[in-house]
Amino acid sequence: MKKGLLIIIVLFLNISAFAGHIAGGEMYYSYLGPGTLPNTDKYQVTLRLFRECNPIGSAAPLPSSVIIGIFRNSTPSVFLSSLNVVKSSTSTINLIKYSNCILTRPEVCYQIGYYTFQTDLAKDVDGYVCSYQTCCRSNSQVNVTQIDFGSPNGPGEGSTNVCEIPGTKIIGATETNTSAIFALKDTVLVCAEKNMVLDFSATDLDGDSLTYSFCAAYDRGKAVDASNVVPFNPPYKNVTYNAPYSGGNPLGSGVVINPTTGIITGKAPEDGAYVVNVCVAEWRVGKIISIHRKDFIVKITECNFAQVDLPVKTLTCDGFTTTFTNGSTSPNIQGYYWDFGVAGSTIDTSTKPKPTYTYTDTGVYTVKLVVFGDAGCVDSGTTQLAVFPGFIPDFSSDGSCVKNAFNFKDLTNTQYGVVDSWRWNFGDLATTADTSSIKNPSYLYPAPGTPSVSLIVTNSKGCIDTITKTIAVSSLPAITLGFSDTLICRTDTLQLQSSASGVPVYSWQPAYNILNPNSANPKVYPKVSTTYQVTVDDRGCINTVPVTVNVADSVFLKIGNDSTICKGDTIQFFPNTNGLIYTWAPSVGLNNLNILNPSVTPLVKTDYILNTSIGGCNKKDTITINVVPYPVANAGTDTAICFGKTTLLQATITGTRFFWSPANTLLNENTLTPVAGPQSTTAYILQVFDTLGCPKPKADTIIVRVVPPVKAFAGNDTTIVVDQPFQMNASGGDIYTWSPAEYINNPDIFNPVVLIPAGTNKDFQTYNLKVATNEGCTGTDDITITIFETKPEIFVPTGFTPNGDGRNDILKPTIVGMKTFLYFRVFNRWGNLLYSTSEYGQGWDGTYNNQKQASGTYVFIAEAIDFGGNRISRKGTTVLIR
Repeated sequence: MKKGLLIIIVLFLNISAFAGHIAGGEMYYSYLGPGTLPNTDKYQVTLRLFRECNPIGSAAPLPSSVIIGIFRNSTPSVFLSSLNVVKSSTSTINLIKYSNCILTRPEVCYQIGYYTFQTDLAKDVDGYVCSYQTCCRSNSQVNVTQIDFGSPNGPGEGSTNVCEIPGTKIIGATETNTSAIFALKDTVLVCAEKNMVLDFSATDLDGDSLTYSFCAAYDRGKAVDASNVVPFNPPYKNVTYNAPYSGGNPLGSGVVINPTTGIITGKAPEDGAYVVNVCVAEWRVGKIISIHRKDFIVKITECNFAQVDLPVKTLTCDGFTTTFTNGSTSPNIQGYYWDFGVAGSTIDTSTKPKPTYTYTDTGVYTVKLVVFGDAGCVDSGTTQLAVFPGFIPDFSSDGSCVKNAFNFKDLTNTQYGVVDSWRWNFGDLATTADTSSIKNPSYLYPAPGTPSVSLIVTNSKGCIDTITKTIAVSSLPAITLGFSDTLICRTDTLQLQSSASGVPVYSWQPAYNILNPNSANPKVYPKVSTTYQVTVDDRGCINTVPVTVNVADSVFLKIGNDSTICKGDTIQFFPNTNGLIYTWAPSVGLNNLNILNPSVTPLVKTDYILNTSIGGCNKKDTITINVVPYPVANAGTDTAICFGKTTLLQATITGTRFFWSPANTLLNENTLTPVAGPQSTTAYILQVFDTLGCPKPKADTIIVRVVPPVKAFAGNDTTIVVDQPFQMNASGGDIYTWSPAEYINNPDIFNPVVLIPAGTNKDFQTYNLKVATNEGCTGTDDITITIFETKPEIFVPTGFTPNGDGRNDILKPTIVGMKTFLYFRVFNRWGNLLYSTSEYGQGWDGTYNNQKQASGTYVFIAEAIDFGGNRISRKGTTVLIR
C-alpha cells in the first residue's frame, strides 16, 4: 500500500538579502589512513547540501565555496583552523514516477552540492568537531520560530551542520572511525494528514551498530547572512520550536521514528515546512562512540488521491454493530470494496463509502478496504477490529461530610475479559493528588462541596470508558425525611421516616410516646402536638433535623353553602377542613373523587357528600347543587333593508326580562318587536335573563344588512344613425326596466339594442331607466339619443380657435352611428405627426411639445367601426386660427 506522499525539503541558506536556497544537509567523514606526520590520521570530510531545483520566490544558487571550521572537542572547545572549501561537484535528483492516484503532481526536484576536503589530524584524546554555519532557513517553517528580516539576527534562526570525530578516550589509541552516512534516497512526496513513510536509514563502513532518534536542530551560530563565516566554537544552541513541537517531536505526536531502522512513519501533520533533525548513534562494544546528524526540512503539501487511510487497530465495547470510515476523502476515489473479515462468510462485504456491519460473535477481525480511483488507481489496507461488547462502567460511593473519608466502589460490568485497571479522579480542585489507581479507594475531602468524581476503567480486552458522577460533600451528614410536618388523630400511631448516607447511627428525641427511638423509622403516638428530632452520627459527623407531629382531637369540616348553577356549567368546591384523606360521592359529574377541591358538572339537582378523615378520625358533610336551564333568546332571522328604510324585528324569549343593544337606531326598544332603522349594516344583540336561579344571561344576535343607495346609470347621451343598431350598457343593480319600450329589442335587460328606422322624423329619443336590487331597492336614470338621418359618419370641424375663450378651443372628432372609436391624428403640412389619441372625446389643443403651432392648414385622419363591423376612415384638412 502506498503510505504517504511528502516532499522533503531543507531550507537554511540565503543570499545577503536573506533569500533561502538550501533544502537539506549533512557532514560526514572517512578515515583514509595514517597522516603524513607521525601520530596523525588522514580524513576526508564532505559537506553535502541540497537545493530545490525551482524554489518558490527568490533563492540563491548553491554556494560556490563554503568555510568549514575545525575544533578540538574539549571542554571548552578550541579553534584549530578553518578552510575555504570549493564545491567539488553537483548532481540532480527528482521524483519521476508518481502514483496514478495523485490528482495534482507537484515538482519534486533537488540539486546536490558536494564540498570535500582532506586533512591530517593529530591523534587526540578528545577528538574533533567540524562545522559549517549559515544564516537563514526558509521563512515558512510551521514548527520553528521565525525571526523578522529586520532583526540583526536574521530570519529563520539559521542552521549549523557538524560531524564528530571521536578521540582516543572514546575509541582507544589504536582504533579509527568512519562516520555513518545517510542513504541518498530518491525524492519522496507526502500529503498533509495522510499516512507517510520516510526512509532515513544510514550505513556504517566500520560495521558499528546504529540507532536513530529525532533530536533538536542547531541554530545559525555566527552567521548573519549568506556570506561565508568562520563558525562559532561548539557546543551549539538549538533552534526554538513552537509548541506543541520540539526537537524530539518535530512532526507532532502522530509521527515517530523507528530507533532500529530509521524509518519515519505515522500520519503527516497539516501542510507546511517542518524543521527535522535525525541523529544516528554509532555503537561499538556496547557504548556510543559518535553521533551523526542530518538537518532537513520536511515540506508537506496538500494533495488529494485515492488512498486507504485506516487506523491500525480499533475496538468496539458497546455493541456488535460498527460503522467504518476511510480517513481519506479524496474526490478521486470512485469506488469502495470492504471485507469485514468474518471467516467462511461471503456476504460480509460492502461497496458503500461508509458502511455499517453487525457481527454475530465476539473476536478480533481483520477488516480490509480496497479503493478505486481514476486512471486505474487502486489502493488497499487493513485494520484490526476487536469486538467485545458489554463493557459498562459504574461506581458507588458512601460518605456524608468532611470528617470522614468517602469509600468508592467499582461496579463496572464486563461481559468479556476482566476489569484490569482503574484511574480515579476525586474532583478535589485544591490539589493534584486526588487520584488513585486501585479498584475500591477512599478519599477524605478537606472542605464541603459538590465534586465531580470520574473513573477511567479498562478491561483485559482493551476496552476503555469513563464515567463521571457528582457527589455531595457537606459539613454535616445529609438527612432525608419522609415528611417535615404532618397531622394525626389523637388515637393514631404514626411511623416517622428518615435516611442518611454513609454509615449512620440514628437517635430520636424526645422519648415521649415513641417506639424504637434508635432506628431510622420509629413509631410515635403522641396525644398532643409534638416536635421530634432525629440525630444522625456518621462516624463523627453529626446532624439533627426536626419533624413536627400535629395532633387533632377531631376532624372539622364545612363543605360550603348550597348553590344554583346553569345547566352545563361547572362549579368547583372549596371545603374548609383539617382532614387529610378525601372521598366524594356520588361520582356523577365529578372530575376527581379523592381531592379536596374537585370540579363538578351536574345535569340535575344533586347532593354531594364529602367524607374526610385524619387517621382514625373522620367527618361528613353535604352540599346541594341546584341545576336550572339557561334562559332562551331568539332575536329573529337576519334581514336586509334599503338605505333609508326601516324593518320590524320579531323576537321570542323564555325569561323574565331582556334588553336590546345597540338601542340608538331602534324604535320601541323595550319590546320584543322594535322597529330598526340603521344607516349601515348593524348587529342587534338580544340578552335575556330569568328568575329561576341561573345567574347568567343568554344572548342572540340578528343582523340587519343595509343595502347602499342604488346608483342607476343609463349611459352617456349619444348620437345614432337611423337604421343602425346601437347597444345600450347600463349599470347599478340586478333588475333593469327601460321605458318607453319602442325601438328597443328587450326593455328588461341592462344592454338592449336600439334601432330607430328611417322616416320617424325624430331629432332625438329619451329613454328612462329603472334599476332595482334583489332586495327591492331602486334607482332611476335617463339617456338622450340624438338621431341622424345620415349613414355612419365621422365629423371633424373645418377650423378651430385655441385662444382660451372656452369656445371652439379643441379640435376633436364627432362620431355618428359608430360602435368603436379607433383613433384621431393631426399632421402638419410636412407630414409630421403632431397629435394622436384613441380616446373618444379628446382632441388637439393646437400645441406640439408644449409649443403653440402657427396659424395655418393642418391634415387630420380619423377611423372608427360602425355597428355593422365596418371600418370607417376619414381624412381631411382643418384650419388653425389664432
